Amino acid sequence: MQRTLTPVKRGFCWEMKHNRTLYLMCVPALLLLLAFAYLPMGGMYMAFTKYNVVDGIYGSPFVGFQNFTYFLKGNPYFWNAVKNTLIINFWGLIFGTIVPITIAIAMNEVKNGPFKKISQSAMFFPYFLSWVVVGAILYGFMTANFRIDRKSGELILTGANGVANRLLMAFGASPIRWYAEPKYWKAIVIFLDVWKWAGYNSIIYMAAMAGFDGSLYEAATIDGASRFQQIRYLTIPMLKPQVVILTLMSIGRIFYGDMGMIWGLVGQNGTLLDAVSVIDTYVYTSMKTMGFGFSTAIGLCQSVMGLILILLANSAAKKINDGEGLF
Repeated sequence: MQRTLTPVKRGFCWEMKHNRTLYLMCVPALLLLLAFAYLPMGGMYMAFTKYNVVDGIYGSPFVGFQNFTYFLKGNPYFWNAVKNTLIINFWGLIFGTIVPITIAIAMNEVKNGPFKKISQSAMFFPYFLSWVVVGAILYGFMTANFRIDRKSGELILTGANGVANRLLMAFGASPIRWYAEPKYWKAIVIFLDVWKWAGYNSIIYMAAMAGFDGSLYEAATIDGASRFQQIRYLTIPMLKPQVVILTLMSIGRIFYGDMGMIWGLVGQNGTLLDAVSVIDTYVYTSMKTMGFGFSTAIGLCQSVMGLILILLANSAAKKINDGEGLF
């Protein structure tokens, strides 16, 4: 007679005793998560109050949804920040996925060892630059010192011009006052964001490709597949799980803008801020003028919208990706 073995049920104390080393290793990370993710959630109450320092968080006057209705009902500055945030993050997500994958595949095809190492280091280097440094480099490229003579209409250079304007003049085009033309800056911000993170993200895809089964490529070569066909039908499909996970993580933060990037590139230039201001910069400026309760309400709205979006995106990814998603 065949006996059915039932698993032995272990209690909490047994689990903690036999795996105490593993749980002790998790303690520092759990403490950081508690300190910076869960304990600050008590401050969300500020979003429903007219906060003042004297009365504190829980003693300030309760105003309900007044802070939310102020910025949700027709506040043009807030909705402009939302629009800019979504545009910058959407195109940053598209190009921030395509460019790193392209770099990773290209590096994977390079057989020259020294050249490959030098190229990887050069592409990874922008990740270590702060946005302040990137902003200073950008200023050197975009400097515009010229004026137009009112009588003759002749272009007169009045000082050093950046690389961008010198290239335009070399090709016979007129120079541009970059820091006085808002229409160019969404594209500039998106380009620099992709440039800064492309090398870092490509390392993730290269690490994934290092674990691919080499016998699949050998079989494809024997069957007469070219390198391009191997990339199209083997490499890219096998990268799909990593692409899905990284894309879902990016979608969860699509309502968050990189405040350091905006201030590092644009600074206090009022002419350009309307074109590139994001929700985080709006929160910072509103915190100085409208108070902490108002800015907390915007931050809470950001978190809720991000949660809803990532749940929807994860559900869609499971349907597209054969049940595989972020969670």
